[in-house]
Amino acid sequence: MRKSLKAAALAAACAVAGGALYGAGAATAGQSTANSTHEPYNIGVLVKDIDAYYGTTADKDGVYQASPDSPYAQDLARIDADAMKYIDKAARKAHKHGEKPAVVFDIDDTLLLSLDYEKRTNYTYNDATWKAYVNKADRPAVFGSPELVRYAESKGVEVFYNSGLGEAQRAAAVENLKKVGADVNLDAGHMFLKDKANPPAYLSECATAAAWNCTTVQYKSGTRQHIEEDLGYEIIANFGDQYSDLEGGYADRTYKLPNPTYFVS
Repeated sequence: MRKSLKAAALAAACAVAGGALYGAGAATAGQSTANSTHEPYNIGVLVKDIDAYYGTTADKDGVYQASPDSPYAQDLARIDADAMKYIDKAARKAHKHGEKPAVVFDIDDTLLLSLDYEKRTNYTYNDATWKAYVNKADRPAVFGSPELVRYAESKGVEVFYNSGLGEAQRAAAVENLKKVGADVNLDAGHMFLKDKANPPAYLSECATAAAWNCTTVQYKSGTRQHIEEDLGYEIIANFGDQYSDLEGGYADRTYKLPNPTYFVS
């Protein structure tokens, strides 16, 4: 479930406090909402901190953008540099052992930035406005992400996408990823989206056509398990902006990208 800025205030404040929270390694710490008898972090101050972290500015069309010189961009650059070194090494090792290496990317705020939506909605999620925003297919790239996708492909690594977007948003997601230069393996066999009307058999323990009961972790880890056990790939790296994108196994290494604006449990 996606939670608003108010519900996630303390967790987001901690995230803004230091880029060290973002980087390579398993997401073992998890992420939780505030649960304290003390006064929570002030929302107004938190918004200012988030704007400073992203270097948020409105472009000539009034669209809120992150700055390429921001702490956010710097954190991403460090993550990407580490990931590229690791992918190169892990891919060569996998090929040497006759394995089929793969990487898995979340989409929202891992490849495509939704900062403008968060600012305009005051960091409050609404299903209808979110879907309309996604369907515009005009989000900017998360800094460095298209290059990371293409880099993995250049090393002979199969690229997959594992997103919480719905099946009805597939066309918009593909169009948007093409616009930002992440035009790699955007077919249905590589891009996994939520299909609640016709859930795949590999999610049968938590989803049927009658009822979708999968948590984010169940859905995403179940999809990674399918990629490894049914499709025969070795997932060397899994990228996401939420801990729930990364938990549940079926990836040799996880990379948590920064996102202090919301969290998905």
